Amino acid sequence: MNRSSENSTIYMDHAATTPMYPEVNEAMFPYMEEMFGNPSAVYRFAGKSARAVADARGKIARTIGALPEEIYFTSGGSESDNWALFSVCEERGFKNCHIITTQIEHHAIIEVCKRLEKLGVEVTYLPVSAEGLVDPALVEKSIRPETVIISVMMANNEIGTIEPVAEIGQIAREKGILFHTDAVQALGHIPIDVGTMNIDLMSASAHKLGGPKGVGLLYVRKGQNITPFISGGSQERGKRAGTLNVPGIVGFGEAALRACSRMDTDSAEVTHMRDHMISRLLTELPGSSLNGHPTKRLPGNVNISFEGIEGETALIMLDRAGICVSSGSACSSGALDPSHVLLAIGRSRDEARSAIRITPAASNRMYEVDAVIDKLEEIIRQLRGI
Repeated sequence: MNRSSENSTIYMDHAATTPMYPEVNEAMFPYMEEMFGNPSAVYRFAGKSARAVADARGKIARTIGALPEEIYFTSGGSESDNWALFSVCEERGFKNCHIITTQIEHHAIIEVCKRLEKLGVEVTYLPVSAEGLVDPALVEKSIRPETVIISVMMANNEIGTIEPVAEIGQIAREKGILFHTDAVQALGHIPIDVGTMNIDLMSASAHKLGGPKGVGLLYVRKGQNITPFISGGSQERGKRAGTLNVPGIVGFGEAALRACSRMDTDSAEVTHMRDHMISRLLTELPGSSLNGHPTKRLPGNVNISFEGIEGETALIMLDRAGICVSSGSACSSGALDPSHVLLAIGRSRDEARSAIRITPAASNRMYEVDAVIDKLEEIIRQLRGI
């Protein structure tokens, strides 16, 4: 579903979160009622929960070409990102450690890097092109003897640009350096193979692909040792303490399997919506410019700056019209801060503040796409005083 219970809202903010598939909810429900056992317990009743977790682990592993034992469940993408970077640096005592990342990573990477810098870790934040692409040659050039991990997101959450992950992973592998990628926006939307992409660590989250909130994963290549991020129990093979979220994990497995099995069909439909939306907006509204790569971008990502407007104002007006999208600004301490991603690709502060991100899904319909475009064009002309 892409509408609210009042059947009046057009939801096109799927990069923020997605509604759960009905079959995901159905798969989860028994583990919230009759099969509520703690999977860590030894009695037979708990075995049902343990088997369900194992089944979900296997489903998710198959979607990315991994082994079930390489999947560790977490509370979401942010925890997984934190765990990946902290564990690698902690293993080396935080000293003589160097991280390579980019200026357009999610805050879950940027902020943890800032924390690690306070502990003595050195971090290189690589610039990107005007289309949001990081240059693999620049990654290789930035490697030092003390570089312990490279972290580059698979696809950007704001502008949708898909990064050359396989090339960067190959460089990391040849240099004997760990490679982590934040695949929160990618899993279920574009093909992933951790083997051919040379990925050592990968983060993902269920609620970005039709699963429940509050559950994610960290893929850890077999043979790579990581220190526990949460201590206090032997769950997840002693690497992540805490009673497992069985319903959430079951839902994650079901959502990943469904999303990946429908990926080709859904991707074609959503890409058609995306391209139609971009074409109409750029053609019909002078002073509009696309943010991100024109073709190397997620199927369901449209991010456009509109000259002469405040994106946040347009967002509020769209919301009043029953349309859910997002803007290129974030509210911090009462002030609107322009997106660090848009600034990194060379947009001015005004251009960044004028951006609107629209992220449709296969559950949307073309008449909704046109309705959103029509309303957005009306609002922008109104804000421009035309």
